Amino acid sequence: MSANNPTLGQPPRPGPVIADWRPEDPQFWGSVGKRVATRNLWISIPALFLAFAVWMVWSTVIVRLNAIGFSLTTDELFWLAALPGLSGAMLRVVYSFMVPVFGGRRWTAISTASLLAPALWMGVAVQNPETPYSVFVIIALLCGFGGGNFASSMSNISFFYPKAQQGTALGLNAGLGNLGVSAMQFLVPLVIGFGLFGAVGGKPQELADGSQLWLQNAGLVWVPLIALATLAAWFGMNDLSAASASFREQAVIFKRKHNWLMCWLYLATFGSFIGFAAAFPLLINTSFPGVSALKFAFLGPLVGALVRPLGGWIADKLGGARVTLWNFAVMVAAVFGVIAFLPQNGQGGNFYGFLGMFMLLFVTTGIGNGSTFRMIPVIFRTLHERWSADQDAEGREQALREAGKESAAVLGFTSAVGAFGAFFIPKSFGSSISVTGGPEVALYVFVGYYISCILVTWWWYSRKGAETPC
Repeated sequence: MSANNPTLGQPPRPGPVIADWRPEDPQFWGSVGKRVATRNLWISIPALFLAFAVWMVWSTVIVRLNAIGFSLTTDELFWLAALPGLSGAMLRVVYSFMVPVFGGRRWTAISTASLLAPALWMGVAVQNPETPYSVFVIIALLCGFGGGNFASSMSNISFFYPKAQQGTALGLNAGLGNLGVSAMQFLVPLVIGFGLFGAVGGKPQELADGSQLWLQNAGLVWVPLIALATLAAWFGMNDLSAASASFREQAVIFKRKHNWLMCWLYLATFGSFIGFAAAFPLLINTSFPGVSALKFAFLGPLVGALVRPLGGWIADKLGGARVTLWNFAVMVAAVFGVIAFLPQNGQGGNFYGFLGMFMLLFVTTGIGNGSTFRMIPVIFRTLHERWSADQDAEGREQALREAGKESAAVLGFTSAVGAFGAFFIPKSFGSSISVTGGPEVALYVFVGYYISCILVTWWWYSRKGAETPC
C-alpha cells in the first residue's frame, strides 16, 4: 500500500494509508484533517448502525420461531436473545485492540463483512423447521460480531479527531450507530410480511391462521446493506500510521487505574442503555399486562441513541466529568420515578408515568454514554502531559501519541465491559421478579450502583483538586 505524507495545507495524495496525522495542529486540521476525519466518520456510522441491527436482531426473530413450526421452550428462546449480548461483550475485549494492529480502514471493512455470516445463515436456517436448536445457538453467537464492532469503531474514530471535538465525534458515531437497535425493531416486523427478494429470498412460511410470513427477511434484509458498507469502508476510509501499535503496547492500559474506573462508569451508562433496551418489553408485560409492549419497545433505544451525540457535545462545552456527575444524579431520580409508578401487589400503578420515567432514564443513559466517552481521551492526555512535562519537544510529542493509543484502547475496552449489561440487567430483573414478584429489588440495586458512580466521578474527576479533572 502507498502511504500518504500530506504537506501542510495540501490534501493528502490518493491512497489508503496516511503517515502524517496531526489533528491537534490547528492549521493542519483546518486545511486537511477535518475533511478526512469527516469522511471516515460518515462511513463508520452506517457500518456501526448495521452492526447494532445484526447484534440485536434475535430479539425480533424469537417471537415468531414457534409460530412458523419450531417447538422451542421459553428458556431456549431466552438464551437465543441473550447469547449475542454475551458473545458481543467478549468479542469487544478482542476488538478493542484491533485497529492499531490492522488499521482502521482494513478492520472496519473486515468486521463489517463478517456480519454477512449470521445474516445469511439466519435467512437460510429459519426456512427449515428441521433446523436443530444448536444451529440457532451458533448463529446467535455469531451475531455477537455486531456487538464487537462497536469497540473497534469507537477506537478508530478517536484517532481522527482533536481532543476538543472527540466528544461530539464519538457521540455521533455511537449515537447514530446505536439507532440500529430501534431501526431493526421497527423494520423487521415490516419486511417479514412480504416476499422482499422474490423467489431468490425463499418461500414463505404458513401460519396457523392461513397467513404467510417471510421470517428469513429478518436476516436477508441486511445483506445488501452490509455489502455496500464493506465496500465503502475499504475504498473510502483511511489507515493512520500514527495509530499503529502492537497488542503488547496497548496492554499497558490494564495497569492504568483510570481504565478500570471508566469501565465502572461506562457499565452504568451503556450497560444500562443496552440492558434496559432488552428488558423494557418484559417489564411492560409483567407490570402492565394490559398494555401492548411491542408498540412501545423501540422508543427507549430510539431516544437513548438520539441523545448520545448531545451528551458528547454538552461534555465538549461544559466538561465530561461535570456532565457525567449530574447525569448520574438524574438517573437515580429517574429510577425512583419508575418505582413510584409501578403497581404495588398487582394493584394501582400508572403506565404513562412509568413510560415517562423510563424515557427519562433512557435519555440519561444516552447522555452519559456521550459524556463518559468524552472523559477518556481527556484523562489520558492529561496524564501523559503531566508525565512528560520535563521532557523536550520530541518527548512531549511522543507522549501525546502514546496518550492517543492508550485512550483508544480504553475506549474499546470500556465498551466491552459495558456490553455485559445486555445480559446482566435483564437477568437482574428476571431474578427480582422470580424471587420477590416484582422488579423493585433490581431497581434499588441499580440506584446503589449509580450512587457509587456519582462518588467515583466526584472524587477522581469533578471535585476541586481532583486527580485528573476532565
